[in-house]
Amino acid sequence: MNRARQNIFNMIAAHTLLLAYMVLALFPVFIILINSFKTRRAIFRHPLMPPDTDSFSLTGYETVLKQGDFLHYFQNSMIVTVVSLFFILLFGAMAAFALAEYRFKGNSWMGLYLALGIMIPIRIGTVSILQIMVATGLVNTLTALILVYTAQGLPLAVFILTEFMKQVSNDLKNAGRIDGLSEYAIFFKLVLPLVRPAMATVAVFNMIPIWNDLWFPLILAPAEETKTLTLGSQVFIGQFVTNWNAVLAALSMAIIPVMTLYVFFSRQLIRGITAGAVK
Repeated sequence: MNRARQNIFNMIAAHTLLLAYMVLALFPVFIILINSFKTRRAIFRHPLMPPDTDSFSLTGYETVLKQGDFLHYFQNSMIVTVVSLFFILLFGAMAAFALAEYRFKGNSWMGLYLALGIMIPIRIGTVSILQIMVATGLVNTLTALILVYTAQGLPLAVFILTEFMKQVSNDLKNAGRIDGLSEYAIFFKLVLPLVRPAMATVAVFNMIPIWNDLWFPLILAPAEETKTLTLGSQVFIGQFVTNWNAVLAALSMAIIPVMTLYVFFSRQLIRGITAGAVK
């Protein structure tokens, strides 16, 4: 009886902590959303209050859709984020599988070398990256951003996925080899489905920095046709005057795909983070 009560208490405590975390995490998003539907005066006078009949306004959204090609910026951000995540997960999983499956001289050093990118920020090499992109003619192209973000996300992907790859049963992989499966078939058909929680974790951890990044789009792709959503939103922020209605509306529209992908990956993300924490 005492054990049952303890389990019930632990469950209630866990759900309470989860609810509190969700409230704290979503509160800034809630503030941005409600203020995006208010007049400029109401934003500054009552920032924590939802819009009413007097303060409700769609001026911000009208400005965003009329000024600048917001839908094109949105499309650029989606292309860069989705393609970068695809390459990060593909190449990261392949490298992790090789490090976890095949033992060779220098295996540990190779893993350490691939993980160094976690400790060394890629922005340190901005000047060199810009010179490379200029020399290859990739400035003001989405390809430049995809290459940079792929290189930026690979170290974390290799580091996380290698540990999960090591936990996959060797008996399962050997059974596949006995059945005549190639190494590629073992990788794609046997291993990858078992490490989906880790893949989702890597995707979420890389998705948000890519989607919200302003630095590399400003340096490598500032042209109108290659602007991302974050860079395109800066048109509403001036040195002396800022159109807060438009800024909040743009931020609200930019949050939608991130929240959608987060909800889509949430179950796999939680499994990936907590894997091995409870026996």
